[in-house]
Amino acid sequence: MAQAKINDLQAFLAVAQDQSFTKAAARLDITPSALSHTIRALEERLGVRLLARTTRNVAPTEAGERLMRSIAPLFDQIAAELEALGELRDKPAGTIRITCTDDAIELYLRPVLAQFLKSYPDIILELFVDYGFTNIVEERFDAGIRLGEAISKDMIAVRISPDWRLAVVGSPACFERYPQPSTPYELTNYPCINIRHRPSGAIYAWEFEKDGKAFTVKGEGQLVFNSIVHVLNAALDGIGLAYVPEALAAPYLADGRLKEVLADWCPYFEGFHLYYPHRRQASPAFSAFVDAVRYQG
Repeated sequence: MAQAKINDLQAFLAVAQDQSFTKAAARLDITPSALSHTIRALEERLGVRLLARTTRNVAPTEAGERLMRSIAPLFDQIAAELEALGELRDKPAGTIRITCTDDAIELYLRPVLAQFLKSYPDIILELFVDYGFTNIVEERFDAGIRLGEAISKDMIAVRISPDWRLAVVGSPACFERYPQPSTPYELTNYPCINIRHRPSGAIYAWEFEKDGKAFTVKGEGQLVFNSIVHVLNAALDGIGLAYVPEALAAPYLADGRLKEVLADWCPYFEGFHLYYPHRRQASPAFSAFVDAVRYQG
């Protein structure tokens, strides 16, 4: 009877999920060649091809898909049970992986991180900056952070911030070169610092509202980032106008390094939420993190 070692099955599962020997090897902390050898040996023992390999990618065969569907939930259950053992420890422990944007980190996580890590020295927190709509289940994150309106209904969502608004800001030097706009429609005549959330996505169109009517304006500019923090820094450097979270710009508005315009046109958005699957069994470490970041307003 063909047998497979647990480590070999974990190796297969990593390659099948990542569809890449390189990515899976990095996750397992082994070399791609060693991982390839493990998979070949597993296929030989089972007498069936599990992965279809090409020069560009790798994907599960029909047999591989069947095996992946059957064993993936079992490994998830094992991981959950191992996490649950943390309840027997004096203090919560484990690794928590979160995908989020850098402004969410700066505004809503950074203020609590020092105390949280001090209170729970056995918890490791990994924060991955990503403006794309990452699938937290497929990418094996414990949770993600998004605006409430962007979260799927099949997720548990915990509010971590109040409702918020974006602000059109520029440096005094910028407004010395250009008169202050009186309407968003005039922004097409200004150098605007833009953001593209995903490499294949469109440049974000600035959202405005007046008298109950919502509309967008696409400003032109020479500079595009995928990080709102760098957009803000470029505005501070006088490169152009930026559309950034008001709270992120607040310190610079207060000391005069930035000036806000078009405030009456900028709408509020639903606050940021921490979200995770309903079926996720909350470990003591994860529960402690949720309590630490939960919005208390």
